[in-house]
Amino acid sequence: MKPLPTNPRQILVTCPQRLGDVLLTTALIHSLKQAWPAAAIDVLVLRGTESVLTGNPDIRQVLVQVQRASLWSKVREAFGLWRRYDIAVAAMPTDRSRLSAWIGGRFRVGFLTPQQGEQRKAFLLDRHVSFDDLDTHTVSMQAQLLLLLEIPARMQVVLPQLDVAAQAAFTASLPDVPYVVLHPCPKFRYKMWRQHAWVELAEWLHACGLSVVFSGGSDADELAYVAAIQAQLSFNSRNLAGQLSLAHTSALLKHAAFYVGPDTVVTHMAAASGTPTLALFGPSNPVKWGPWPANRTEPTSPWSRVGSGRQGNVFLLQGQGSCVPCLLEGCDRHVNSLSDCLEYLEVQRVKDALKSLLAAPDKSPVLLDC
Repeated sequence: MKPLPTNPRQILVTCPQRLGDVLLTTALIHSLKQAWPAAAIDVLVLRGTESVLTGNPDIRQVLVQVQRASLWSKVREAFGLWRRYDIAVAAMPTDRSRLSAWIGGRFRVGFLTPQQGEQRKAFLLDRHVSFDDLDTHTVSMQAQLLLLLEIPARMQVVLPQLDVAAQAAFTASLPDVPYVVLHPCPKFRYKMWRQHAWVELAEWLHACGLSVVFSGGSDADELAYVAAIQAQLSFNSRNLAGQLSLAHTSALLKHAAFYVGPDTVVTHMAAASGTPTLALFGPSNPVKWGPWPANRTEPTSPWSRVGSGRQGNVFLLQGQGSCVPCLLEGCDRHVNSLSDCLEYLEVQRVKDALKSLLAAPDKSPVLLDC
């Protein structure tokens, strides 16, 4: 067996996947930095996901890869990476992640899946572990890569950060009364709660004395969805959808009284910020994708496949039905279909979950008398 480098000076982590995958991989990166504080860590991601690593103190450089690059660009990139790193960690169980690690690292660790033909790719990795895509949380799964490197897992998700001046300026612009952040629109419709339910929830929160702030991305459909909710309200709310970077969103979440949102990257950010977080789950597998609570040190998966409950600062509220979670893309099996388990999720269940979340001894009594 090839010996493990004892004092790596340069480490590459490859995570060419979606935004949420990159965010959760920061827990792996943080563990690497804690184990080898003198090492410089670079992270390779796909273009469009690099913003979730803004200001991350564990990272020296973010390398951005174009998904459909020309052959010449791929060759040039390979020459630039070739064996530059003492260790390369393929954080995703994909050919792209493993190949980039093989090119860049003199010692490589990563995943192989149980699929037929995967064992033939073992030559790309010096040490590997079988990837479980069903019964192990994404963060927990990456903790197993740390076992291959013989270092402890310190599974803290690290949020994008503003610099000191920008942080102070943005914080000064936030409401000077307790506010709640509502994030109504996920990337895909099958993870969406119904519009008029968000209106009813917002009206109740306002009646409880809270300022309501909406967050969201810059996609036209998402902007329209949030604007339609705001237009139905009987009070003035603040709509920041499409106006904030992910680093600004982190600051917004950290100062919120609590947060409510669906299965999306901002919900993971809210959980990691330490803010009380209510996550609305339908078809998705909580074991795999439930928000990772702040300050959780135990690397095992925090959530069960079926059922609602609280872990740390997060309450995961699951839609009802014998089919939940189906692990499919909505009732019509495509990303733009609806999911009955979320369509029929009662507002009262959301209110009760919030009261339960905020009833902890270390939280203020907001909402308890509403």
